[in-house]
Amino acid sequence: MNARCEARSGNRFSFIIHHSAFIAWCLGAASVFGAAPSYPTKPIRLLVGFPPGGAADILGRITAAQLTNSLGEQVVVDNRGGAGGLVATEIAARAAPDGYTFLFTSIPHVINPHLYKKVNYDAVKDFDAVIQFVAVPLMLACNVNFPVKSVNELIALAKAKPGQINYASGGSGASSHLAMELFKSMAGLDITHIPYKGTGPLITDLISGQINITIASAVPLIPQVKAGRLRGLAVTGARRSGALPELPAIGETVPGYEVTNWFGVLAPAGTSRAIITRINADLHKALATEALKVSLRAQGADAAGGSAAEFAATIRKDFAKWAQVVKDSGARVD
Repeated sequence: MNARCEARSGNRFSFIIHHSAFIAWCLGAASVFGAAPSYPTKPIRLLVGFPPGGAADILGRITAAQLTNSLGEQVVVDNRGGAGGLVATEIAARAAPDGYTFLFTSIPHVINPHLYKKVNYDAVKDFDAVIQFVAVPLMLACNVNFPVKSVNELIALAKAKPGQINYASGGSGASSHLAMELFKSMAGLDITHIPYKGTGPLITDLISGQINITIASAVPLIPQVKAGRLRGLAVTGARRSGALPELPAIGETVPGYEVTNWFGVLAPAGTSRAIITRINADLHKALATEALKVSLRAQGADAAGGSAAEFAATIRKDFAKWAQVVKDSGARVD
């Protein structure tokens, strides 16, 4: 009888050992394969490098809302405007790669390293691509009382009055800045640059007439154009935009001109691959819905999506492209 008890006790002891080993293996596997099953367990910060009211803010908030719904935790937009997105990007680069800080960014991410003498991050190596959210054409627009209604008329007026026309950008080094500098260079124009801290503030002055023209994201400009407060002249893509079919492409007047902006999500380098895959899948699923496509199109944006690897390839390609544009334009921010 004692032998049987000892055998049973030994079997229970063996079961406990094997059961404990299995639990330890599962915990180890969770650490190997990335995020714990309960992720996320607290609010997530989505850094946006521009003030409220601009395209980055509008699209960033749409992104945050989609992720809040899918993740079950609040995704909070943290606007850190300044230096064409540089401030927010540096904060993101230094953030812990724990899945609780992401950067919602656009073309300035690959432009700034070529504009500034000192940038405290590597645009490619210090970040992991998550997903390209949308592709957005920029729009050439003017005050409704400004005496031009086409790209040809703008070129003619600028050549007749060199240095007397001004344009606003969302900041030195912003995509709106480089897009206009490229236009000026290719069309042979002398137009004065007035940088703002974001697209929102420049729109106010453009409507009031303190600024003549701008090239900026179509997202915040479309409502003003539809309301008759601004006049849209053209888009900057290689061809007309499906969201703005009534506007010609600048390239129709200035052959070879083309600037396309993208907006997407990046994570600090070293973020768990499981977390990146989760965020990518959730946003990719949202972008496939007709409701979100229609909502984005109404603002002049086209849903993008795709894998993290595809977005990483786009970043590397545009990093090289804008290096050349900055060099050719002679633009520099100290």
